[in-house]
Amino acid sequence: MPGPTPIDKLDEDAARRELADLSQNIHRANEAYHGQDAPEITDADYDALKRRLAGIEARFPGLKRPDSPSDQVGAAPSEGFAKVRHEVRMLSLSNAFDAQDVRDFDDTVRRYLGLGADAPLAYTAEPKIDGLSLSLRYEGGRLVQAATRGDGETGENVTRNALTVDDIPQTLTGAPDVLEVRGEVYMSHADFAALNERQAAAGGKTFANPRNAAAGSLRQLDPEITRSRPLRFFAYAWGALSDALAETQMDAIKRLGDLGFQINPLTTLCDGPDEMLAQYARIETGRAGLGYDIDGVVYKVNDLALQRRLGFRSTTPRWATAHKFAAELAWTRLERIEIQVGRTGALSPVARLTPVNVGGVMVSNATLHNEDYIAGRDARGQPIREGRDIREGDLVQVYRAGDVIPKIADVDLSQRPGGAQPFAFPQTCPECGSEAIREEGDAVRRCTGGLICPAQAVEKLKHFVSRAAFDIEGLGAKQVEQFYQDGWIKEPADIFTLKDRYGSGMQQLKNREGWGEKSAENLFAAIEEKRRIPLNRLIFALGIRHVGEVAGQVLARHFGSWDALTAAVDAAAAEPILNALEDRKAALAASPHYAEILGIDGVGETLARSLIATMDQEAERASIDRLAAHLTVEDVAAPQDSASPVVGKTVVFTGTLEKMTRAEAKARAEALGAKVSGSVSAKTDLLVAGPGAGSKAKKAAELGVETIDEDAWLALIADA
Repeated sequence: MPGPTPIDKLDEDAARRELADLSQNIHRANEAYHGQDAPEITDADYDALKRRLAGIEARFPGLKRPDSPSDQVGAAPSEGFAKVRHEVRMLSLSNAFDAQDVRDFDDTVRRYLGLGADAPLAYTAEPKIDGLSLSLRYEGGRLVQAATRGDGETGENVTRNALTVDDIPQTLTGAPDVLEVRGEVYMSHADFAALNERQAAAGGKTFANPRNAAAGSLRQLDPEITRSRPLRFFAYAWGALSDALAETQMDAIKRLGDLGFQINPLTTLCDGPDEMLAQYARIETGRAGLGYDIDGVVYKVNDLALQRRLGFRSTTPRWATAHKFAAELAWTRLERIEIQVGRTGALSPVARLTPVNVGGVMVSNATLHNEDYIAGRDARGQPIREGRDIREGDLVQVYRAGDVIPKIADVDLSQRPGGAQPFAFPQTCPECGSEAIREEGDAVRRCTGGLICPAQAVEKLKHFVSRAAFDIEGLGAKQVEQFYQDGWIKEPADIFTLKDRYGSGMQQLKNREGWGEKSAENLFAAIEEKRRIPLNRLIFALGIRHVGEVAGQVLARHFGSWDALTAAVDAAAAEPILNALEDRKAALAASPHYAEILGIDGVGETLARSLIATMDQEAERASIDRLAAHLTVEDVAAPQDSASPVVGKTVVFTGTLEKMTRAEAKARAEALGAKVSGSVSAKTDLLVAGPGAGSKAKKAAELGVETIDEDAWLALIADA
């Protein structure tokens, strides 16, 4: 029976659909979990879902949505507590769901560090406690502050409550002068059962599970209520330190134990993935007898010096991952299949289900991926589910494991209703009637209607006003739909002419249901404020396929201005790029502007072609130009860092780097304010060439670009 598709096996369209559902539901779960202390899903499920989203976005950066929660950790702290800004951010963890994911994690770490497959590399493996993350700050050996994780940067001050927890020492002997200990507050099964008995006897609120009970108990405004609750604490990490605890993760954890903290006795040192997976199996087998809830096993690189080299992504460390436990399953009836049309024209099938409880959550919808998945075959035409197709009326098995939008795992053919027909996937768009085509190599069928398709137009407008794009206060998805239906807004430029086209605009708007004079004034004021927009946000807001938030930032940093970007794209569109010449080298030589775009670090052929094709399409470009006429686009200022010798410079790395990996070199250069490119051009300021440097070194010499070796590079940035 199939489980969730590993991230490295997802196709682009499946990833896009999954990201949309993940974003919507994780935001809803955040509010329930952090804002109301009444989570709709378990903490373990939530963590798995959010890491799943982060993993997909890491593989498909161009698909990152404007409403993505991947740049957040947890959620905003409650207004009931004072705020605490973490000196060192409290980050999330990436997720692994099966043995291959664990091996992929190890491979990624090794590649980043430049280690071979046989090189020794130790990891710690520890149970992932299903509780509430807590940070404890000690100064001079005394507990001075306790804070929840919050959104990773700012948490809630729960110091008075933490002082009532027996497992949390109030004073330490022999600790660094500044020590921030991190761990998990939890409640044992026995204590949870006893607490619910007392609550029921007193006519009070009972809790759904130990995690909810622990979170609700720690976040009481009255610390005496917290004192009455049987809370416990496991320490497993640290934040700010005045002195290092040890040289390895394992020794640092033991040091925390020596200082008086409870540390998990199942934490073990492992030599590579085989031992990690063996420890996972041991912990999973003994899970029921632990007496407290866990939802997986966390692996961390043991050597702290290697952890520092590996560093962090935006919200997760590269040196750790959480291996989640298996999915939960349920059977229910598939009532009907509906087709939704996205902003890129993709026709996405959705299963409408008889509601069923899956892992504590009522599920009524599930993704069906694409027409091949419904028909019982994969993207290569090979059978899945042993070739069983999915039909309306079928009894289907639904699973959830790291995916907030459930999926259908299997079909019970013995329960198939008589007369059930194979699902006929539409060949025309259900929204506009335009032909829906499936290009060779694409798993998804797409509407060809473009701007005439109302579904695409509305979705593009929603994207345009979304948080990471123009973020116009008072003009959200609901208002966009309303204004589109009424013919007020058909394209982004219409937003900025809305007031002028309707006279003062105020009278007509304020008389609409849900609007008043003040809300109308606020909307027009918000629109005026957004006439000035940063370049990266404009690029992202255009909704160009494959050009996500990260790609928008990459393009903005490289070109610096809207005029420079459009000039380069227009020049590339006029060149004989790859589809016109068979020989790649000849094509790039004949297409210097296209080669420049491809040479931008983080830009591949798919993204480059999509950008150029969109900007070169007559109707689309006219719409973009009409929009730009209403805007003042802010240029990207060069980073200001007087201590960096490479700030604002374009750097290219080539050949074999022997003292750091290419990924490390790129990350360090960008951190110092440099632009890293994948190709040498007249705009290149510096080429760092290791052994085996070939055509790039030759071209640099021809162009007079300064070339240095790896040692000179390290010396150049040594003091930066």
